[in-house]
Amino acid sequence: MNTERDTTVTTPVTPDMLRGFLDVESTAHGLLPHRLPAGARRQIPDGQLALAEAQPSGVRLVFRTAATTIELDALPTKRAFLGAPPRPDGVYDLLVDGRLAAGTTVPGGNVLTVTDMVAQTSELTEGPAGTARFADLPGGDKDIEIWLPHTEVTELVALRTNAPVEAARDSGRRVWLHHGSSISHGSNATRPTATWPALAAALGGVDLVNLGFGGGALLDPFTARAMRDAPADLISVKIGINIVNSDAMRLRAFGPAVHGFLDTVREGHPTVPLLVVSPVLCPVQEDTPGPLVPDFTDGTLKFRATGDPAQRAAGRLTLTVIREELARIVERRAADDPNLHYLDGRDLYGDLDHAEIPLPDGIHPDQAGHHRIAENFAGRVFGEHAPFAPEAPFAPETP
Repeated sequence: MNTERDTTVTTPVTPDMLRGFLDVESTAHGLLPHRLPAGARRQIPDGQLALAEAQPSGVRLVFRTAATTIELDALPTKRAFLGAPPRPDGVYDLLVDGRLAAGTTVPGGNVLTVTDMVAQTSELTEGPAGTARFADLPGGDKDIEIWLPHTEVTELVALRTNAPVEAARDSGRRVWLHHGSSISHGSNATRPTATWPALAAALGGVDLVNLGFGGGALLDPFTARAMRDAPADLISVKIGINIVNSDAMRLRAFGPAVHGFLDTVREGHPTVPLLVVSPVLCPVQEDTPGPLVPDFTDGTLKFRATGDPAQRAAGRLTLTVIREELARIVERRAADDPNLHYLDGRDLYGDLDHAEIPLPDGIHPDQAGHHRIAENFAGRVFGEHAPFAPEAPFAPETP
């Protein structure tokens, strides 16, 4: 490989350079990664999920180069809340041969201001593209990963290096396809490589495809079909919290919806290890139905549940009810599906964890919480004789 540093090489960003995505869209500015395919996006019923799936949590640009300087031009779309302080810019993490080497941000860009959280109204202010620049990298051929911000829609405009770029080598790792809510998306994580799924994937030695959607884990059939059609060696679905805090279902509808979701995933992955994960501990929703509403009573954002606990007898859902129903469903299905497994979310974050690392807004963990969930998940799921252990029976699939 040419290692001269006196020229700038511009490399088009193409889909084959991306990992952790299901689709890409060509825009007027460049390439926009998506975490749901176009057919699914046409069926999205609300702006919340449309925004969440376009935020590239777990998506990374990968290549091999001897470059010591790398520049990625990108147009971010950042989210703000009317009357609230600006949110920190999203972080671009650069890994060299699998190790975090640097992180930076892209200033400017578009700003999507949420004017009403309940009504989901917003206003878009357009802005310019910017550059994520990484300099003084080690010389010699190396594998590069640039993890895109998990909190910002990111249009990739141009890649510049001071040495040529080659295609990334096949990692040989198993592909882990995960679906969940805002915690899986990475809420409150400080950087894209520090969401709990990214941390757990690193601990488990697998390649992550993260379909964690803030506010959007509602057993949507189009998400199940996307998972059915996506290549995967390991699959997990974290179910429950969004259904409760949006008050989207009653118990009568919930059970069949879970069965239908799992049936669809199994159409494309009949023998892959499939893990159903119930909600982590969330005291405000353990025994109180939704809907959940924002509460600024003490001057900071917190959430509270507004349902009546007495209505559980009429089928209103709480996290306790969800866990009982998921355990029952998996136990029954596992009689005919030996590769189906259940994990109680409180094994990832429970009473003891909450006492040590409380949820700052009542429903989302902070960065320490993401680390705790990742460590517990890796130990219980990727560990010896666990559902995703290397020695666990599975048949790698081909597209």
